[in-house]
Amino acid sequence: MQFKIDTKETFTIVAPQTMLFDASVAAKLAETCADIRRNGSANFIIDMKDVKQINGDAVAALVSLHELLYSEHESLVITEVAGAVMAEFKRDEVDLSINIAPRMAEAIDIVSMEILERELLGEE
Repeated sequence: MQFKIDTKETFTIVAPQTMLFDASVAAKLAETCADIRRNGSANFIIDMKDVKQINGDAVAALVSLHELLYSEHESLVITEVAGAVMAEFKRDEVDLSINIAPRMAEAIDIVSMEILERELLGEE
């Protein structure tokens, strides 16, 4: 499984290069994020623009990755979600528990605001 990875100063964009996002892709994404985290980047935007389908196991894996990162005070935002993928998120009401942004600009804003919020709360 191949991912396009773009590392910025405060976050990393990971874009799966596949049309079907299944459990094996989700597992590889989790491994990729773990490797990136070990190298110092802690906030992620998952760019799903090439993904046209997702299955239930992969959705559950994304929720787990989201929960793991937030438990470590890190961010995860999913963006550029296709209609069929969003329908799968909504079917399980996952869209209510993870960060999904319609476009990259909004995803970057969410990550930036969360970083700022953590910094401000850490100063108290």
